Amino acid sequence: MPEMAAFAAKLRSVFGEEVIDDAVKRGISGEPNVYACENGHAVRTASPANDSAWRVNADIRDRRYCPGCDGGCVGQGVGCKQWLKQTAGKEKSSNE
Repeated sequence: MPEMAAFAAKLRSVFGEEVIDDAVKRGISGEPNVYACENGHAVRTASPANDSAWRVNADIRDRRYCPGCDGGCVGQGVGCKQWLKQTAGKEKSSNE
């Protein structure tokens, strides 16, 4: 789980090793405060599911933000670069 390990390292640098290590220890003991899932591998304890949970779909999961992107292309069926070209064209024509 290399992406999760890199994320945990960033959390340690921001919040401190003691805080993150404590959270991981509590997760190991069964508290639903630390959960990671990457490429079908899951570790620790997931939070209980509830009806108010927001489910991420493929539009968000496969998202790669490009420089200058505001996320407007999500769910539009086009890639970020194509969306930026379309919106730039619309802005240009409205300014003329």
